[in-house]
Amino acid sequence: MVPGMAYFLVFHYGALFGNVIAFKEYIPFVGVADSPWVGLGNFTALFADPLFWRATVNTLVLSAVQLVFYFPVPLALALLLHSVSWARARKFVQSVVYLPHFLSWVILVALFTQVLGGDGLLNGLLGGGDGKTVVDLVGNPEAFKPLMVVQLIWKECGWGTIIFLAALHNVDESLYEAAALDGAGPWRRFWHVTLPGVRPVVILLLILRLGDILSVGFEQILLQRDAFGPATAEVIDTFVYYNAIVDGHWGVSAAAALAKGVIGAVLIYAANKFAHRLGEQGVYR
Repeated sequence: MVPGMAYFLVFHYGALFGNVIAFKEYIPFVGVADSPWVGLGNFTALFADPLFWRATVNTLVLSAVQLVFYFPVPLALALLLHSVSWARARKFVQSVVYLPHFLSWVILVALFTQVLGGDGLLNGLLGGGDGKTVVDLVGNPEAFKPLMVVQLIWKECGWGTIIFLAALHNVDESLYEAAALDGAGPWRRFWHVTLPGVRPVVILLLILRLGDILSVGFEQILLQRDAFGPATAEVIDTFVYYNAIVDGHWGVSAAAALAKGVIGAVLIYAANKFAHRLGEQGVYR
């Protein structure tokens, strides 16, 4: 446990002390301790910046789209795999759908660009090789959000099924047998046995997802931000990156990251309280 604990202590809890930059005019060559205090000045400048609000809206919309269209896919895939009785076929499918998780976003974005880009394989086939652009997905602002969701599903849905499969294996098989003896068909067994069995896990993952709702995939979007344009593809994480690392506005960027963390913590607390009202344990009691 020591390496894992050391990782969280150094890179998560230890890094919390860096939030003091949000209240300072941080100058890297001077250091954190000697940088002048500005109080809430960074937050005032942040909330007055229309680019920040544009990034916030983009983040919320993309998070909502991912929550609606991506979150059910691992559960559906787990249900399908759980219903497969042939063990070899089940393991083969699991291996195939897990594999994209281990590919980096650099490779995945390059694959999508080579296939769906203006000069990609699909346009080459549909355009008859004369260079005409028939399908314009990579770089088309209207296709940004659907493409982000498709990429996320292709890469992570197989990995996300692991937890749901574990939950399905813990459902008592005698409940299915009893329901079948009482005349329940496949759909009623699914509704009255399977869903209640995995509901605690679903609620737990939803709570954790709500706490991370303002994080929509930094690396994935950073690699494609320039292709789609900042107006469409700028999210809070890329806003922080470009303002801090590129433009040197460290204090304002730290304020944005701190505000994002506070909102995530509030959402987790509220969602956990709501789970308690539903009779579930949630993340903590």
